[in-house]
Amino acid sequence: MKRPNRTALTALAPALWLGLFFLFPFLLVAKLSLSETALAMPPYAPRLDWSAGLTGLKAFLAGLDFETYARLTADRLYVVAYLSSLKFAGVATLILLLLGYPLAYAMSRCSPMLRQALLMAVILPFWTSFLIRVYALIGILKPEGLLNTFLRAIGVPAVSILNTETAIYIGLVYAYLPFMVLPLYAVLERQQDDLLEAAADLGCAPLEAFWRVTFPMSLPGVAAGSLLCFIPMVGEFVIPDLLGGSSTLMLGKTIWTEFFANRDWPAASAVAIVLLFTLVIPIVLYQRQQAKLMESGQ
Repeated sequence: MKRPNRTALTALAPALWLGLFFLFPFLLVAKLSLSETALAMPPYAPRLDWSAGLTGLKAFLAGLDFETYARLTADRLYVVAYLSSLKFAGVATLILLLLGYPLAYAMSRCSPMLRQALLMAVILPFWTSFLIRVYALIGILKPEGLLNTFLRAIGVPAVSILNTETAIYIGLVYAYLPFMVLPLYAVLERQQDDLLEAAADLGCAPLEAFWRVTFPMSLPGVAAGSLLCFIPMVGEFVIPDLLGGSSTLMLGKTIWTEFFANRDWPAASAVAIVLLFTLVIPIVLYQRQQAKLMESGQ
């Protein structure tokens, strides 16, 4: 009797988990996005009748249309929210990279004891609730908050930051900085100093050695950190809602509004599907790049 493949059994548990908590909900949302809005509870009318069996499936395919998705491109609100989300996520990712790379590089060059202390300082915010940290930022940035109190104490005019795009960027950078630092630190910490010494022996100045040796070897960490930050920030809801005010348009807020305020579940589901496919593209590109690097390394 042939024994079961242990590798297949090991992969079975995560496959079932993904199928139950990712694939099945995705199919439900996709089905909901092809439904019709209705004044009912729940507020949609399914076009696919499972009780009719094959006949219901044929009727569904015959009458299938993408009216809800077409409405997303025709309504300027959805287009603006989509582009705004990409803008906020892209700019915040760039800021995170500019801040996170020097921090990760400095951590990787410290003594082991100091390195562990700095690593703990980066991880420490995860010990506090995300929502509490955002509310703490409100206490700092509001007109009578700690920031303006400090500015008045040193004779500087108060600033109005809360409910602006600047507040959103501050919140995004503060919340997602560890997700940029940790992948970069993991890559930079493994790099050998012998490579920099060899570059110096060949006549490279320290800055030139960094750009020719250190930075190219850290690109996998740059890509991983950028994806870890960009992907969740595109669909972020809490930070834009609490720090950006009611005038901020992002996909996360748009989905919430369509679900709970407008009760247009098909439109909200369609926005979620479009967002998902948008985020799949950089993941696929990253995986292909990693596959090429592995092949070239072999």
